[in-house]
Amino acid sequence: MAREFARTDRVGQEIQKEIAMIIQREVKDPRLGMVTVNAVEITRDLAYAKIFVTFFTLEGQNVDESVKILNDAASYIRTLLAKRIKARIMPELRFVYDKSMVEGVRMGNLVDKAIAEDEKNHESDVDVEPGAE
Repeated sequence: MAREFARTDRVGQEIQKEIAMIIQREVKDPRLGMVTVNAVEITRDLAYAKIFVTFFTLEGQNVDESVKILNDAASYIRTLLAKRIKARIMPELRFVYDKSMVEGVRMGNLVDKAIAEDEKNHESDVDVEPGAE
C-alpha cells in the first residue's frame, strides 16, 4: 500500500503552520506588517526549507526589505520552530516572496476587463437592428 503523502510534504505542512504562528506571535518587527505563509518546499534530506510568503503591504513598505527582515530573523524562527516540532533535523530556513497571489489578482482583473469589454461590444451590436441600414 503506497503512502498518500511523502514525508517531506507532511513535514512541510507542519512547518508552514508553525512558522505562520511564530511570525504572527513571536516576531515583533513593526516594519513587517501582516505576513502570510503560502507554501513550504523542503529538500528531500530535510536540510533546507524554502518558505513562500506574501505581505499585506503597509504604506511605503518594500517587499524586498520585508523578505530581508524575515531572512535576518530566520535563525531565531528556526530556534523557536525546533522547540515546537520534535525532529532530529531542523531545516535551514530561507524566505522567498511569492508572486503568485499578485499575479492571480492581475490575471483576474484582466479577465474581468475582457468580459466587460465583450459585453459592451455585444450590447452595441444588439442596438443596431439587422436590415435597418
